[in-house]
Amino acid sequence: MSFDAFFSTSISCGPGSQEAGWTLALPITLPLAAVALIYAGGALRLWRRSDRGRFLRVRQALLFAAGWIALAAALVSPIHALGERVFTAHMIEHELLMAVAAPLLVASLPAAAMMWALPVSLRRPFGHAGHASVVQAAWAAISRPLAATLLHGVAIWLWHVPALFHAALERGFFHYAQHASFLGTGLLFWWALLPRHGREQAYGSAVMHLFLTSLHTGLLGVLLLVSPRLWYPANATGAEIWGLSPLEDQQLAGLIMWVPAGLVYGGAALLLAGLWIRSSGQRAGREASHALNAG
Repeated sequence: MSFDAFFSTSISCGPGSQEAGWTLALPITLPLAAVALIYAGGALRLWRRSDRGRFLRVRQALLFAAGWIALAAALVSPIHALGERVFTAHMIEHELLMAVAAPLLVASLPAAAMMWALPVSLRRPFGHAGHASVVQAAWAAISRPLAATLLHGVAIWLWHVPALFHAALERGFFHYAQHASFLGTGLLFWWALLPRHGREQAYGSAVMHLFLTSLHTGLLGVLLLVSPRLWYPANATGAEIWGLSPLEDQQLAGLIMWVPAGLVYGGAALLLAGLWIRSSGQRAGREASHALNAG
């Protein structure tokens, strides 16, 4: 089997077939299954060890399950294979990775459960490695909101350069590299911006970066929507499957990137803005109370 065949996208589309099959390629199914099993094992261990915080762990497990399902829908369902021939399906797949799966997985805070899935003999070395000064310095550099936003934005725009986009369509390895960069930078982006305990002071920065991301992704969507020419002709060969012309396929893909994805980023910005206002009001109230008590 050739290297490219190992990264083949769909296992059930015959030559000339109009039906997209499920993707069961090992580079996708093995990591997905491994992540699910590791998380489930660690979550069960945590559940059995303590009665405290069970409601929180159930909520985190539900968020993780929802994120994993969105990830599987993007990478295993017929959307993946169809995305090679219908640009709109390709766009839906990308948005499932970046705007649905990534924030759900980050919000589930899976690190503790996944660490507890490991035997003690592995858990300790991983813990020590994570606290190494070089690792912490590198993580601190890329996980700052500005750095995470820039990396996510660069990945989105770079892979929409026609030459790279066509390379991802023609070579399975580049196809997976495209998805890995979208998901990886998406996870980093949402981890840097979503609220966590003790980070209330970062709400304002998160709102700004979410707003900027909604603007530049919306701009790319609008450019696809209003362009009079096809950007990726090779990705529109199956547009008639959905009753679209190739140009209509591109326009619908641009609309999806502009509106639904923009609503996710914009909605998250509004939610954090509300939390920012509430935390600011609570902090001002505490300060006023301390001032009165001191007086």
